[in-house]
Amino acid sequence: MSEYGSTLPRRQLGRYLRNGREECGLTLHQAAALIQRSASTLQRIEKGMVAHLHEADLDALCKIYEFDVNQTAAMKVLAAQGNVLSWWHEYGDLIPANFDFYVGLEAAAHSLTTYQSELVPGLLQIPSYASALIHAVYPDDSPEEHQRRVRLRMRRQIRITRKAQPMCLDVVLRESALRSVVGGPRVMAAQTKHLADIGTRSNINLRVLPFSAGFPLGVAVGPFVLLDFGTDGRGQPVEPPVV
Repeated sequence: MSEYGSTLPRRQLGRYLRNGREECGLTLHQAAALIQRSASTLQRIEKGMVAHLHEADLDALCKIYEFDVNQTAAMKVLAAQGNVLSWWHEYGDLIPANFDFYVGLEAAAHSLTTYQSELVPGLLQIPSYASALIHAVYPDDSPEEHQRRVRLRMRRQIRITRKAQPMCLDVVLRESALRSVVGGPRVMAAQTKHLADIGTRSNINLRVLPFSAGFPLGVAVGPFVLLDFGTDGRGQPVEPPVV
């Protein structure tokens, strides 16, 4: 199974196919009709959300878009990379719809910037904190299902703690995220200590927005995540950032 995931190559393939379609002046419906697929199916392909793209469909699209031999070969390489199962597929029965797509992007990201106003982000949660949140959302889970959800969240954290090329993480927490008690005082004490410890890592930048700062932009800002995928050897973005 792939540690980095297959979502990014699928997303890259989809972007190249979308560009090819637009350069040919074809609408989504027109191109889909030419390969006898629905417009919604082609749209999912272009968004990188189809895990296993049929070879016949890819060949047909490359021919329609008049890709040359080298372009077609590159598309097939990306398609093959996109067909590789990633580690989180073993949790597929527990991951909410479309969240597997986010996990895939997260696994491939070079850096992640996030602002959280109420909760500690999943990448920085300790098991007991994550367990309390998960139990609140999925109170009817069996003990085994619950533990698997916790393990999934902890597994995602390998991206920021591993020695080789860890992902850069830039986090801004509103003070309320530290004041809100999750799992009880002991859990919060342990969670706060974990934040203090992990914040010393060179790839992690953790800041707290205190209540006294008010609202710097003049409005209340909700939680957000920005994923960046770095640059290639030519200094060009590997893939556009995702919010």
